[in-house]
Amino acid sequence: MPLQDYMQLISTDDHLIEHPKLWADRLPRKFLEAGPRIVEMKMGPNDRLAEVWNYEGRIYPYIGLNAVAGKKPEEFGAEPTRYEDMLPGCYDPAARIIDMDIDGVHAGVSFPSFPRFAGTVFLEGEDPELALLCVKAWNDYVLDEWCATAPDRLIPMIILPLWSVEESVKEIHRTAAKGSRVISFVENPVPLGLPSFHTDHWDPVFRAATETGQPLSVHFGTSGKAPITAPEAPMAVMIALFGCNSMYATADLLFSPVFHNHPDLKVMLSEGGIGWVPYMLERMDQTWNKHRFYQNINQTVKPSDLFAKHLFGCFIDDEHGLVNRNLVGIDNITWESDYPHSDSNWPNSRKVVHDLMIDVPDDEVHKIVELNSRKLMNFPRTEPTV
Repeated sequence: MPLQDYMQLISTDDHLIEHPKLWADRLPRKFLEAGPRIVEMKMGPNDRLAEVWNYEGRIYPYIGLNAVAGKKPEEFGAEPTRYEDMLPGCYDPAARIIDMDIDGVHAGVSFPSFPRFAGTVFLEGEDPELALLCVKAWNDYVLDEWCATAPDRLIPMIILPLWSVEESVKEIHRTAAKGSRVISFVENPVPLGLPSFHTDHWDPVFRAATETGQPLSVHFGTSGKAPITAPEAPMAVMIALFGCNSMYATADLLFSPVFHNHPDLKVMLSEGGIGWVPYMLERMDQTWNKHRFYQNINQTVKPSDLFAKHLFGCFIDDEHGLVNRNLVGIDNITWESDYPHSDSNWPNSRKVVHDLMIDVPDDEVHKIVELNSRKLMNFPRTEPTV
């Protein structure tokens, strides 16, 4: 059945490029030099003058693949880029709405770019006071400026000061009072030098998330551990394998005490796809059936039952996953655009979704493209006034 006009596409994974003065507009004067700011440097094989971020003297170049919406694959590249090379919708919220209208996307949630998808750049901060202010500045920008531009279209996501559970809890409650709907979190804290999901370290954060009714969104790659096989392997190997990070996160969480201790916690597996879910659930259930008795894992609840209650797969154009959607769980699937990254189908997202779901019943399509996301993120539909 065709995708009906009454269905509004909700993207659970887009990205914004921070504008050059985001932190300069919000940090105290004494931190302006050390805080994130754009500088120009010659970079790349052609010594091209690029715009890059300087934070406490460390240079963080924008990767070109983060802002390729509107370009042909032949024009993609990983070299640093400039704002003038991007569509304005990458960094301007009003222009973003225009690009969403072109793409047929009604609403979306956007991850950070310079701070990385879960704000882990600020774990590297030498000054913890500045790092905390930087996290708060990003969140305030998203809540007060980016999403305030179109509150019924742009869904507020926040990042956390991951080095401090106490400050993370405070930030969850502070931003929830201002309207945040989603919390970006890491797929695996251990590679970042943080305690694992198998400890009680994160319990206050998970409690704060459930108290404020917000899901965690764990984008692949947020662990900082890319799935590369060899130093000589091309970047294509890493890109092809990135979904494995979501598989790791799924196994890690389902065999951890997290969902047993926090029965209302919801976690989104951003950009992980869904085609692998049926196999992983089968494999984990088999492992649980045969190996749970001699290990420190829950003895009464199967991993697949936990998945159905707590985890949500997010996909862009996963044909295999949609064919097997009932094994994933219709209520556990959300759609994403990934604008302005290289996996995005902009400006043809609505057509791609229509063609991809032509044989999917309308009620299932409606859940996948809109209703599941609205329920998960507590983002009700706003009907136009007459």
